[in-house]
Amino acid sequence: MQKSSIRRGATALVALSAALVVTGCRAGDAETGADVSSSTAAPTAPVRTPPASTPAAPTTGCTADSLEASAAQAADRPQGTGTGAAVVRFTNTGAKACVLRGHPTVAGAANGSPELNVPLQVTPTGTASPVTLAPGGRAWVKLTFVQVQGEGDGYCASGSAPVVYPTMVIGLPGAGKHQVALDDGQFAECDGTVTATAVSAARPS
Repeated sequence: MQKSSIRRGATALVALSAALVVTGCRAGDAETGADVSSSTAAPTAPVRTPPASTPAAPTTGCTADSLEASAAQAADRPQGTGTGAAVVRFTNTGAKACVLRGHPTVAGAANGSPELNVPLQVTPTGTASPVTLAPGGRAWVKLTFVQVQGEGDGYCASGSAPVVYPTMVIGLPGAGKHQVALDDGQFAECDGTVTATAVSAARPS
């Protein structure tokens, strides 16, 4: 009986050792149990950051020296014998782009010192938006006067006397004042008032 028990104990010990050997042959980390057969993952592609865009150069306001102004009678103007309406054109003569914005000031220019100029009362019309002028670019304002009526020297409907100016001085916010003459005559108007559009990139009629 004792020898039989020893044989059974030995047989059980051999079976246990074989089970341990089989278990030890499985793929994995002996300490953590991790599956080392899956550790060869494909490499991750590096993340590329797109280059930052270069900010546009700031555009400054136009200066008096960088603008050239001229004026002509408007095609669409009140009936009468005076100027009625004029279109003033501003051209950027500088080497860089610049910005115009706002409604003009208007004064009748006398033949003499600027102190003798006669400011007109301006009624602004339209929304003032910035207009960027590239070198050689143009912008416009339209001036509509109270029209002189009749023939010859004419008359004003209000009863006041018509006034004639050889040139006018047009000012723009931050862009100085510019003396302009009509390309086909003089400025004749009534009542010392004028309606003025804001600077526009589109030429008014």
